[in-house]
Amino acid sequence: MVVSRDWQEVSVLECILGGLHMDVSVETEPQRAIQRLTNSKIDALIVDCDLNGAGQFFHELHQAGPRANTVPLVIMGGARGQQDMQGTGAMFAFDKPISVEQAVHTLSAARNMILDGRLRYHRAEFETTVTLCGRRRKKVGGQLINLSQGGLQVRVEDECDTGELMRASFALPGTSTELKADVEVVWSDERGNLGIRFARIAPQMQHNLRLWLAQRYFAN
Repeated sequence: MVVSRDWQEVSVLECILGGLHMDVSVETEPQRAIQRLTNSKIDALIVDCDLNGAGQFFHELHQAGPRANTVPLVIMGGARGQQDMQGTGAMFAFDKPISVEQAVHTLSAARNMILDGRLRYHRAEFETTVTLCGRRRKKVGGQLINLSQGGLQVRVEDECDTGELMRASFALPGTSTELKADVEVVWSDERGNLGIRFARIAPQMQHNLRLWLAQRYFAN
């Protein structure tokens, strides 16, 4: 969401963000922007520090937890904008008038951060066979239910000592990659569902997993 009344700069931002495949909404009133943040999901903010009420907007932004997790991108307006910037907690900034090259670089970095945040918690739902190995090399077969960067959910048919399970291996559908990782069971239920965390995974396998999850995410 862009919070600004500077329509010349807003039009430049809309062109840049459109090229980055990011949807843009514009709000000219800081108080209405706060209300929209309360009632809807906003991934990032671009705030014009020259806008009347911008200081109060940043103050209210820091009062609420969910809104504070939003990444504010601050349009700085000369010395005033520089001064306002110091108290915003913003991670990205660029000057006015907007330099297209600088804005593309900054907004691309912000976009990558937003996508990383989404993918970190994204769970891909599908079914494939998983092999779980215990301390005494005993193997337990199961069905993978969903998968994320941090772990997986598995359903097993046979009873097993979840505290003994140490390793998981399975193939990523549509690839020739077999993923293997040291694991830890963090929860289980009476229906045979296990919540499993990756305790250790090789960097290349972690990279392959992230890439596969990203492809699945954008294919949906």
